[in-house]
Amino acid sequence: MKWKQQINGLKAYQPGRSIEDVKKEYGLEKIVKLASNENPFGSSNKAKEWVQSYDSSYALYPDGYTTVLRSALSEFLGVDEKQLIFGNGSDELILIISRALLEPGKNTVMATPTFPQYRHNATVEGAEIREVPLVDGAHDLDAMLAAIDEQTAVVWLCSPNNPTGIYINNEHLIQFLDKVPNDVLVVLDEAYYEYVTADDYYNALEVAKNYSNVIVLRTFSKIYGLASFRVGYGFGSEEIIRALEPVREPFNINTLGGGAALAALADQEFVNKCKEENKKGLEQFYQFCQKENLDYYPSEGNFILIDFKCDSDQLFEYLMKKGYIVRSGNALGCPGAVRVTVGSHDQNEGVIQAMKSFIVENAIRQ
Repeated sequence: MKWKQQINGLKAYQPGRSIEDVKKEYGLEKIVKLASNENPFGSSNKAKEWVQSYDSSYALYPDGYTTVLRSALSEFLGVDEKQLIFGNGSDELILIISRALLEPGKNTVMATPTFPQYRHNATVEGAEIREVPLVDGAHDLDAMLAAIDEQTAVVWLCSPNNPTGIYINNEHLIQFLDKVPNDVLVVLDEAYYEYVTADDYYNALEVAKNYSNVIVLRTFSKIYGLASFRVGYGFGSEEIIRALEPVREPFNINTLGGGAALAALADQEFVNKCKEENKKGLEQFYQFCQKENLDYYPSEGNFILIDFKCDSDQLFEYLMKKGYIVRSGNALGCPGAVRVTVGSHDQNEGVIQAMKSFIVENAIRQ
C-alpha cells in the first residue's frame, strides 16, 4: 500500500479507560469516570425530552445545512448564519481546518502540552509542527509569535488550555493578534468556554468581528453534556467559513444530535447551574492541594491538573482500583501529574479521599 509516509508509526487517539473496561478488569461494581472532562450532571432535561419524543424516520438523511440549529445559534450569538460552520464535535473542525490549510512546505504553531489533535492532524497533512512550551501552564504568546514565518498557515490557541486549565486574558490576546500576519489563521479553541469565570477573559465574538483571520471553536460536548452526540461549531468571518465549507463532510451533524443541541441551547439555566457547581468543585480540589502541599494550576475549565511528583501511571492505576478513572499525566505530556475532571460534590470528595490514601501509603512528601 502507498501510505503517506508521515502516518507510519502515528498512533490513533487514545481515549480514557471506559467504565465497563475498568469494572471488568478490577471486579468493581461502581466506577466514577473523571478522565474525559464530561459533565457529571449529564445534560438538560429539555435535550433528553426532545430525543425521547423524536418520532420521524431514521431512514432520512439529516439536514445538510443544519438549518434550525444554525438559525438558533446565529440569534443566540448575534452572528450571521453564514459565519457559522458545524462539525462532528469540534474535533472534526480541527480536522477540516488542517485539511484545508496544512500541507508539506507549510508549518503550524501550537503550544505544548495542549490538545493533541492539533499536532495529530498536522502530522497527517505533512506540515511542519512548531511547538512552543507552556510557561507556568500558559501559552507563551511572545515565543509563538517568534515561531511564525512566511510559511505559517495556522496558529492554535486553546483557551482555557487542556490539560492545564490556564486561559489567555484579553490584553495578551489582543497584543498577540495585532502582530500576527493577516494571512495566518488563528484558531481559538474554546471547548471549555462556558466554564470560564475570569473577569479579564476576552470576548471571542468581538475578537472574531475585529480580526478577519480568527475562527473560534466551541462544542456541545462539555457543559451542555452532549458528548455522545458529537456536535461542535465554529464562527468567524464569512470568508473563512466559505473557504472551509467545501472540506466539510456532507450530513456531518446527525439529526438527533442537532435536535438535542437545539434543545440544550434553549436551557441556559442548566448551563449556569453547571458552571456554579463546577466552581464549587474546583474549590474542593484547591483546598485539598493546599492542605497536602501539592502543586496545581488554577483552572478555568472543568478539570484540574495536580502534580504529585510521582509516577503518574502508578497513581492512575491506584485510583482505578479504588473505582476512579482519571487521566495520567504521562499521556498528556505532564509526567508526575494527573488530570481530574471536576465531578459532583460527592464524586470529588471520593476521589480526594482516594488520593489522600495514595499519599499516605506511598509516603509522598511534598
